[in-house]
Amino acid sequence: MTPRVAIIGAGMAGYGAAHRLEEVGIRPVIFEARDHYGGHTASYRFEAGFTFDEGPHVSFTSDERMRALLADNIDGEFETIQARVNNYWRGHWIKHPVQVNLHGLPTDLVVRILRDFIDAQHAEPGPIANYEEWLRASFGDTLAETFPMEYTRKNHTTDARNLTTDWIGPRLYRPELEEVLEGALGPNAADVHYITEFRYPRVGGFVSYLRGFMERADVRLDHRVVGVDPRACQLRFADGATAEFDRLVSSTPLPELIRMIDGAPGDVLEAADRLAASEVVVVNLGIGRPDVLDAHWTYFYDPDILMARLSTPYLQSANNVPPGASSLQAECYFSAKYRPLDMSLDDVTGRVIDDLRRCGILREDDAILVRQAMHVRYANVIFDHDRAPSVALCHAYLDDLGIEYAGRYGEWGYLWTDESFVSGERAAERALGRS
Repeated sequence: MTPRVAIIGAGMAGYGAAHRLEEVGIRPVIFEARDHYGGHTASYRFEAGFTFDEGPHVSFTSDERMRALLADNIDGEFETIQARVNNYWRGHWIKHPVQVNLHGLPTDLVVRILRDFIDAQHAEPGPIANYEEWLRASFGDTLAETFPMEYTRKNHTTDARNLTTDWIGPRLYRPELEEVLEGALGPNAADVHYITEFRYPRVGGFVSYLRGFMERADVRLDHRVVGVDPRACQLRFADGATAEFDRLVSSTPLPELIRMIDGAPGDVLEAADRLAASEVVVVNLGIGRPDVLDAHWTYFYDPDILMARLSTPYLQSANNVPPGASSLQAECYFSAKYRPLDMSLDDVTGRVIDDLRRCGILREDDAILVRQAMHVRYANVIFDHDRAPSVALCHAYLDDLGIEYAGRYGEWGYLWTDESFVSGERAAERALGRS
């Protein structure tokens, strides 16, 4: 008999699971709490023709299968864009990554960075116990303290010493000495960022990549799951309705999923409570002039600037803005565990606008056509020292129950969008393999 498969969450991971199940002739039901699909990759259209995603999203996967799959979903209507990434530090605009683009920074700072970098290359670091130690061993004390350690406090909401290193992957480039010297002595360093080219839908924002899946799937919007009975194989919803399943795949954030399960043991609940993630206030601004900033992302290191990163949706697709306009999207990170959100959304927006003017990105006379802030409860998993043992305990419990987990927040990892889709496919495979 064909099993009844329920999927919680209509984002990338949920659609990955649905796609794999449909390949073998199973039509799952996707339950989504919100009134629209997309999950963390949702897009929104505001007045005057401005489109903003729920945080910056682009597709830069090198997986040809995924590239073709996403392209087919939008009938090949995408832009291929050469990424331009830079940094802002104390009035200096620095090409990304900083470690190979030191030219133009204060001479005394460059000298100290080079001295410490060379010393670090000849030192035996010993065992690396945390991210701060990794940074100091990789780049030397001065660069580590000036740039990535400051950015860590803004983006991860805690100090680098509180983080492990199992999330880094290709995200931080480790240069050879020759590259550092060339970037310090001249302005023409090579492009070594891990994103050199990306794709983005021409119309409708990033969520358009899910359009084809949406049309084929059985999606039930406004169905917020509040309880899971693993013995009766039943979901309970906020409106009092229920649904039965034979197999369950969830992309719900791991701590929330554990709390939903009837009879979850105390040690597992405690482990779920130890998991930390950042939340983000995304400030979207529509600007009444073109070409406000010539970069797709900008990282901000100054602690007195609230935003950690700024992106430019109008450079991803001209259809994200009306003619003659630009758009900016700023990310300001908080977390319940390390840096609670203690400002109103209006206050965050005001701070961002003030900082953009202070940096020279916005002019005093710029017309701000759209001014909108959204609070996203889950942004990035925080890889603190509680994470690994807590995730292992939660996942082992779900494995015993036969509940599959997928996506950034189900796996509780640092997954990009294409990786989340594949994570959903893997979860579906596990569900199919259960007797």
